[in-house]
Amino acid sequence: MNSKTPITIAYGDGIGPEIMKSVVAILDAAGAGLSYEVIQIGKTVYEKGFTSGIEPSSWESLRRTKVFLKSPITTPQGGGFKSLNVTIRKTLGLFANVRPCVSYYPVVQASHPKMDLVIIRENEEDLYAGIEHRQTQDVVQCLKILSHSGCEKIIRYAFEYAEQHNRKKVSCFSKDNIMKLTDGMFHRIFDAVAKEYPNIATDHYIIDIGTARLATRPQDFDVIVTLNLYGDIISDVAAEVNGSVGLAGSANIGDYVSMFEAIHGSAPDIAGKNIANPTGLLQGAVMMLVHLGKYDVAATIQNALLKTLEDGIHTGDIYQAEKSSARVGTDAFTEAVIARLGQEPSILKPARFSAIETRKSVAQTVQRQQERALVGIDVFIASQLKPDDLAAQLTSLQQRHFTLSMLSNRGVKVWPGGFPETYCTDLYRCRFEATPEAHITNADILALLGGIHSQGIEFVKTEQLYTFDGQPGYSLGQGQ
Repeated sequence: MNSKTPITIAYGDGIGPEIMKSVVAILDAAGAGLSYEVIQIGKTVYEKGFTSGIEPSSWESLRRTKVFLKSPITTPQGGGFKSLNVTIRKTLGLFANVRPCVSYYPVVQASHPKMDLVIIRENEEDLYAGIEHRQTQDVVQCLKILSHSGCEKIIRYAFEYAEQHNRKKVSCFSKDNIMKLTDGMFHRIFDAVAKEYPNIATDHYIIDIGTARLATRPQDFDVIVTLNLYGDIISDVAAEVNGSVGLAGSANIGDYVSMFEAIHGSAPDIAGKNIANPTGLLQGAVMMLVHLGKYDVAATIQNALLKTLEDGIHTGDIYQAEKSSARVGTDAFTEAVIARLGQEPSILKPARFSAIETRKSVAQTVQRQQERALVGIDVFIASQLKPDDLAAQLTSLQQRHFTLSMLSNRGVKVWPGGFPETYCTDLYRCRFEATPEAHITNADILALLGGIHSQGIEFVKTEQLYTFDGQPGYSLGQGQ
C-alpha cells in the first residue's frame, strides 16, 4: 500500500526544471512522503496550439491531487496566448494569493531588517479578468470586474489569516478616491468585515502612498489585503526591498485545489547554467507542506534552508563578499540544504509550524436584494466630429423617453460646456438619461439605438444605467 501523498508537479520553462529538480531532491531527502504526478505546462504546450499553456488532460491530475507545485514558465511573445497562472487560478477557484515577506537580515542583505509581513491578494477578478477590446482606430479598453462576493471572500480570508497566525493588524490598499464604485466597494466591505474582528487593528491606504510606505517603512505593516493588480505589483516591491525576488514563495488557495510556486519568472537567460536560486520554489514547497498538515517536515526543511543561508552558502543573486562564505550554484546549494536537514539556525528565528492554516472556505454574508431600476444608457460612439457637432446630431434623435445629458471623452465631460483644451479621441461616451416621467424598458433602449443607427452614427458599445434603491450605479463624468 502506497501511503505517500500524491501531488501534481510541473517543471516549467527556463530555470524551472533546475529548481524543481532541486526542490524534489530536498523534499525526498527530508522524508516528505510525497508521490509526484508530472504534467507539462508552458512554452512547449503553447507551441502545440494550446493557447492557455496547459493541455486538457492535465486538469484531471490537478483536480485529483488538489495540490500543485509549479515551476515558472515562459509565455510566448505576441498576441493570442493567455496567462497560464491566471487561467489556473480562475478555472480552479484559487481566490487567495498569499505571499509572506520576511527579512533574513543580517544573513541576507535587506533594506529593512525588521520586515515581516504577509500580502494577501485577490486572485480571480479585477483587470486580470482579461476582458479587453479594441473599439476604434484610436481606443482600446480593459474592463475592471469586481464582485461583492469576491471582495468579501478575500477580505474575510485576510482577517481569518491574521487571527489564526497571531497577526495584529490588517491594512487595506485601494484606489477608491478615483474608482469609487469598484475600489469603493472593496473599501466599504473591508470596513464592514473589520467590525467582526475587534481584536485586530486596521487601516486603509490609497495604493500609491501605500506602495511608497511599503517600500520605505514595511515594518509598519503586518497583513495587507488588496485587489489583484495592486497585489501583483506590491508583492514584487516587497520581495525586492526584502533582498531578492528569488527568495519568496507564494500560495494560491482555493476551496478545492491549491497551487504553490516561486514568485519569480522563468529567467531563460540563465537557464541551464546551474546558477539559479531554488529558494523561492522551496519556500513555496514549505507552504505546501504546511497546507498538507506535514508540519514537522516543513519545519525541518525551512530550518535547513535558514541554516544554509546563515552559514553564508549563497547563490549569486544574494552573494556578498563581506557576508557570504561561498558562492555556489543550484546543485551545490541543494546539497548544502540536504546536509543541514535536522539542524536549526542560531541567528535567524527557527521555524515552527502547527495546525494554524487558515480555513479555506470562508463564510459570507447574504446580501439584501436591492430594487434595481433602468434609468438610462451610455452609448459609446466612434466619431471624428467635434463634441458640439456630435451633440447637435444626437439631440435631434431625442424622444420623449430620453434626454442627452452628457458627452465625455476618456472619462472627461466635453459637452455641454467642455473646454477646447481637452484632447478628444475618436470614442465618445454619450449619456442618455430617462426623462423624469418616463419608466423606460429595454424596448425603449432598442428604439433609441435604432434611431442612432438610422442616422449613420456608429455605436461600438453600450452600458445601461441603473439605480439600486435609488442610488446611481454608475459614475459621473469628470467635470460633471
